[in-house]
Amino acid sequence: MSDSVSGPDRAVEGFRKVFGAEPEGVWAAPGRVNLIGEHTDYNDGFVMPLALPHTCLAAARARTDGVLRLHSGDAPGGVVELRVDELAPVADDAGGDRGGWAAYPAGVVWALRDAGVLTGAAAGGADLHYTSTVPTGAGLSSSAALEVVTASALNELYGLGLEPLRIAQLCQRAENVFVGVPCGIMDQTASACCTDGNALFLDTRELSLRQVPFDLAAEGLRLLVVDTQVKHELGDGAYANRRAACEAGARALGVRALRDVAYERLDAALGTLAGDETLVKRVRHVVTENHRVEEVIERLDAGATRSIGPILTDGHASCRDDFEISCAELDLVVETANAAGALGARMTGGGFGGSAIVLVEEADAESVGKAVTEAFAAAGYRAPRIFPAVPSAGARRLA
Repeated sequence: MSDSVSGPDRAVEGFRKVFGAEPEGVWAAPGRVNLIGEHTDYNDGFVMPLALPHTCLAAARARTDGVLRLHSGDAPGGVVELRVDELAPVADDAGGDRGGWAAYPAGVVWALRDAGVLTGAAAGGADLHYTSTVPTGAGLSSSAALEVVTASALNELYGLGLEPLRIAQLCQRAENVFVGVPCGIMDQTASACCTDGNALFLDTRELSLRQVPFDLAAEGLRLLVVDTQVKHELGDGAYANRRAACEAGARALGVRALRDVAYERLDAALGTLAGDETLVKRVRHVVTENHRVEEVIERLDAGATRSIGPILTDGHASCRDDFEISCAELDLVVETANAAGALGARMTGGGFGGSAIVLVEEADAESVGKAVTEAFAAAGYRAPRIFPAVPSAGARRLA
C-alpha cells in the first residue's frame, strides 16, 4: 500500500471527477508508527516515531473566492463546502459532532488564518480531494496525515514558505483548538518531518529533531505493525483524562511538566505522591518511558538494534499497568509474538485498541505473524492486519 505511480493519478482523476477541473498538484503526508515514547509528548518529553509508507494524498487547486471545498474518496457523503472567513472552533460545551473528518482540514485553514499566515477574506480558499492508505482507527495517525497534507498543499499553493516543523505546530493547534483533541506535537511532526530510512528523535519541549538511522533490512530485522482492527469506546475521553492526570502530577511535584522529573529521583517523587495511586502510576509511566527512549537511542547509536526488543516489551507493560491504556487484543499480540520468538513487542499509539509493533528477525516474521493471527482466531477476535513498518519520507509534493 505504499505510494505508486497510480496513487497520484488516482488522486488527480478523483479531483477531475468531483470538481470538473485539473488540480494544481498532488501532495502526500504519511501516517506514523511510534517506536517508543508513548504519551510523553504532551509532558514535554521524548518520542521516537517513524513515518510509514502509507499516506494521505491531496489533489488541490487554489480558489480566489474564499470558498473551501473538501471531498474524501474514502468517507461517505459528498463535497463539504465552507467559507474560510466563517471558520471558527466549536465551543467546548457545545457537544455533538465537530464536523466529522472535514473538521481536520478545515481546522488547518483556520489555524493558518488565525496565526496570520493566510490573510485576506479569500485567502485559504481551495478545492481539495483526498484519498488515503493510512488505516483509520489503528493508532497510526491518519488524522495527522490529513492535517499535514492539507497544510503542505496550501503552503505551496499560496507560497507561504512554511518549514515542516512550523507546519506541524499549526496542524497541532488545529487539532487542539478547532477539532478539540488535546494531542501533543508528535504525530504532526512525524508526518511533516520524518525521512526515509530513519526514526525521528523529537524533544517535544525544545522541538529539536534528530534523524536516527533505522535500516532494519540491512540488519536482517523487520518491524511488524499488527493492526488489531478494534477501537474500544473506553478510549473516548480517556486521552484527555490521562493528560489531566499528568498535569495534576506535575503540579503536585512542583515541576513545569513530568519531563522535569529525573529518572534517578523517581522513587523520591513517587513518595511525594503516596496516597494517590493513580497519580503514582501515571507519573511512573511517563518518567520511565522517557528513560526508555533514551535507552533505545543509545543502543541504536551503538549498532545494537536487536537489544531494543526487551525495552519495547517493558514499555508495553508500563502502558498496560501504569498508564492503563492497553486492552485484551493488544496484550494478546505482545504475549503471543514474544512467545513465538519475537525480540520484543508493545502497543503503539493512544491505546484502547489500534496497533502494536513487533520487532522480529526477518526469518521469523512469517511464523510470528501466523502465531498472532491464530491466537486471535482462537480468542474469537477479528483477524488482525499485519504489515511491515518501513521508515519512510515525510510530507512532500508528488505531482
